[in-house]
Amino acid sequence: MATLRIRILASVMRFRHIAAGRAACGFVTAALVLALSAGAARAQIGSDRYSSIVIDAATGNVLSAVNPDVARYPASLTKMMTLYMAFEALRDRRLTLAAPVPVSAHAASMSPSKLGLVPGTRLTVEQAILGLVTKSANDAAAALGELLGGDEAQFAQMMTLRARALGMTHTTFRNASGLPDPQQVTTARDLATLARHLIRDFPDEYHYFSTPSFVFHGRTILNHDHLLQRYPGADGIKTGYIEAAGFNLVTSAVRGDVRLIGVVIGAARPGERDLHMAALLDRGFQAMNVPVPSRNDWAGHVGGGLIASAQAATMEGAPPTAVGAGTHERASTHAWELETGGFASQDAARAAGALVRHGESAELHVERYGSRHRPRFRVILTGLSQTEARGGCQTLTRRHIACTVLRADAGQFASR
Repeated sequence: MATLRIRILASVMRFRHIAAGRAACGFVTAALVLALSAGAARAQIGSDRYSSIVIDAATGNVLSAVNPDVARYPASLTKMMTLYMAFEALRDRRLTLAAPVPVSAHAASMSPSKLGLVPGTRLTVEQAILGLVTKSANDAAAALGELLGGDEAQFAQMMTLRARALGMTHTTFRNASGLPDPQQVTTARDLATLARHLIRDFPDEYHYFSTPSFVFHGRTILNHDHLLQRYPGADGIKTGYIEAAGFNLVTSAVRGDVRLIGVVIGAARPGERDLHMAALLDRGFQAMNVPVPSRNDWAGHVGGGLIASAQAATMEGAPPTAVGAGTHERASTHAWELETGGFASQDAARAAGALVRHGESAELHVERYGSRHRPRFRVILTGLSQTEARGGCQTLTRRHIACTVLRADAGQFASR
């Protein structure tokens, strides 16, 4: 069976090399996607920065694990700890949701992803929380850290001490956002522990992690966690990305009376990360004797038709010791994406997407989010060049449609 998987993966990689483009992956059939998902965890083990773990949230029992205790960069998964500290302050009545959060020049200077906060202004604690769980806003994280700790460095020390008290023995924090710092490290097991505590310690606040979008200063801010809409039972928790870490994800999902927590660190792309997480959770539920429904519909909606073999991003050199030179990965010229949302219907969303000029490599996806009684729709255009993405956003902005331009390999992009 292992030999068969290797042959299948080799054939797929040859196909992708010949196709030489992200859009070409869309020709891979859903059947092949599902067939490869069964070997997803094994396919990523060879990556220098890959780790994963799946646990039963009720007992903490480990259902599967690969490199769970190896040091990794948390990227924006760091914000889970920032939020833990905020929720703790709310519970202890040291903060209220309406309390003002001052925006310093330091907080406003954070690299994207960000809300675009202006020095000297304020936002509420609840707005900061929503900014962290949806857009993974680094400026809001820094501002919240300064409010709770006096300055971000002091807050990072508080985060580390609290993490150790929770049993996260291999985690050290240096900032509130997850932006690159060579000394900010964690492990897949520690992140699963943190997720479990967030769920158990703050049952009244945990719902924030499933927020599909929120409106900030007239802009609709979309959640980067696409599994909330795509994986049955998923209700949080957090995505993360920096160049040295790859694409990271912590997900919690409930089926029946079983809740699982999964952690994936080191994927090459968001779609690959999502498919791999789904495969790990499926197998976890099966191990718990929980029926797993067919994922045909889910797989058909994964952006870009990305393959579930979960080939993790590779990194030259040794495991994480520093962030910076030597870890840069050259992006495809069509590695840009454009997102816009808040539409009342699929037709309106598609009409907005049609306004963006793009080449043959682009793919348009419409996703539903929001409540059952008040659904909203967003557009994601992938496979764009930088010119197409930025030009498209300018076109939409002129029509008073908010949008976001994303590039997966931007080294200072602690989100997605």
